[in-house]
Amino acid sequence: MPKGLGQQADFLIRYGPGAIPVVIQGYLLTPRLPLGRPGQPLFGATTFRNGYRLRFNKMAIPSDRGFGEYTGMGAQHFDVVIVGAGLSGIGAAYHLQHRLPGKTYAILEARDAIGGTWDLFRYPGIRSDSDMHTLGYNFKPWPGAKSIADGPSIRDYVRDTAREYGIDKHIRFHHRVTGASWSSKDARWTITADHDGKPVAFTCSFIMMCSGYYRYEHGYTPDFPGRAQYKGEFIHPQLWPENLDYTGKQVVVIGSGATAVTIVPEMAKTAAHVTMLQRSPTYVVSRPSEDKIANRLKKFLPGKTAYGLTRWKNVALQMLFFNRARAQPDKVRGMLAHMAQKELGADYPVSTHFNPKYNPWDQRICLIPDSDLFNQLKSGRASIVTDTIDTFTEAGIKLSSGQELKADIVVSATGLDLQFLGGAEVKVDGEAIDLSKRLTYKGMMYEGVPNMVSIFGYTNASWTLKCDLTCEFTCRLIKRMDKTKTQAVTPKNLSSDIQTTPWLDFSSGYVQRGIGQFPKQGVTKPWKLNQNYALDLLSLRFGPVTDGVMEFSKPEAPARAA
Repeated sequence: MPKGLGQQADFLIRYGPGAIPVVIQGYLLTPRLPLGRPGQPLFGATTFRNGYRLRFNKMAIPSDRGFGEYTGMGAQHFDVVIVGAGLSGIGAAYHLQHRLPGKTYAILEARDAIGGTWDLFRYPGIRSDSDMHTLGYNFKPWPGAKSIADGPSIRDYVRDTAREYGIDKHIRFHHRVTGASWSSKDARWTITADHDGKPVAFTCSFIMMCSGYYRYEHGYTPDFPGRAQYKGEFIHPQLWPENLDYTGKQVVVIGSGATAVTIVPEMAKTAAHVTMLQRSPTYVVSRPSEDKIANRLKKFLPGKTAYGLTRWKNVALQMLFFNRARAQPDKVRGMLAHMAQKELGADYPVSTHFNPKYNPWDQRICLIPDSDLFNQLKSGRASIVTDTIDTFTEAGIKLSSGQELKADIVVSATGLDLQFLGGAEVKVDGEAIDLSKRLTYKGMMYEGVPNMVSIFGYTNASWTLKCDLTCEFTCRLIKRMDKTKTQAVTPKNLSSDIQTTPWLDFSSGYVQRGIGQFPKQGVTKPWKLNQNYALDLLSLRFGPVTDGVMEFSKPEAPARAA
């Protein structure tokens, strides 16, 4: 409690008996006055608390303090609530306060730290599988020399961004959002959250969902036959033990995706041997961890200029490679096989272990830095077995071929458990909305759902490229609402015969398991996901916000009694 009179401070207030306590901001007026009565209404101008007389702000608090107006209803109000303090959420906050500096906002984060994925995952070798010149924010150049960066460096980058721009002051940790309910009459959302086991509520005019696309509590683990009899350690990378010692151990890593090809070479440095057990192969491409062109440009050009040029260089290369893979899949398949053969030597069975049945970019291609996986395979410290599991045994895994892999540790790098909007329930005017039956508008909003944007990245390029554009478009929408004095903006589907397809055209197992809970996309604009940065740049940064589909509206005035 501050000592100086007239000083602003935060106070925990309870509106009425049994209501949810909320923190609001008030002015300290007079010390040592009698306390107010228990349960006394607090919607008036003054009250008493802990011997101090307070005056409550009825207007919006300056956004740099991170508090909204006091509604007198036990819930703080913000212009915008951002859900999630990971890479996307921190980026969304920057764009919001930079482009709309008068807006109040809060970030609700379920965990106790900034960073999202880059704070959650702690397995050996955790790193980006995209270059940091495109995975980094468009407003803050990546400072590191390595373009393929390790997880702790990315986590520090996100946290440094939050501190540098004062975003960290707006974060409410341990707030897991459980629901969002829109009222057309009031033109606002009521957000419910779990805060350390207790329910809390907030209201806002606009929601930006930056909660990712998978369940944070656990990953996906198949029901392996005989697993209960296995005597060794069984681990999922999403819940990596902090002090696991694998020095001199026999390790089997089940999986062939980005996580597996990251863990295997790192564990092989000290383990006795690491076997990557894959049911089917994945395309793997090596790339230098440092971008020589980027580092050379930084020596001669201002930092932001060099960063921007490198960013566009990498975007162009990504798009060229993806488009060629789709247009000439057999040629690209042959090129990738040739690159792997060159890395591993003429005698290595590349056709067995690096030749998937699917075409390039039907699933994400795995990027490895500095040939680390290939080098460990050549050294003999790691190996790949392409087979299926018959059963776990006490000492390891018996394969369908009859081979048995001895293992002190088994790592089940078997993917994510998809979860849409962090599992939050969405309602509009009291009706629960099944978003899996709705169309997605430009990959960011939902048919018939007002004032809600979800931040998702690309599957064929860096995540943040799309996130930055989505945030820019969101700010344009809100500016348009302010200019037209409207309070709601809703994508409206005016056609009853739109052909729909799954939200993601990706054959990866984790996508196919969970895609049913995600919205659908159309085959024509604006209901189609482009998965193309150039097209999205034209649409989201330069295209109109009024397109005949987006409806801007005001709350309906209550009918007068006759």
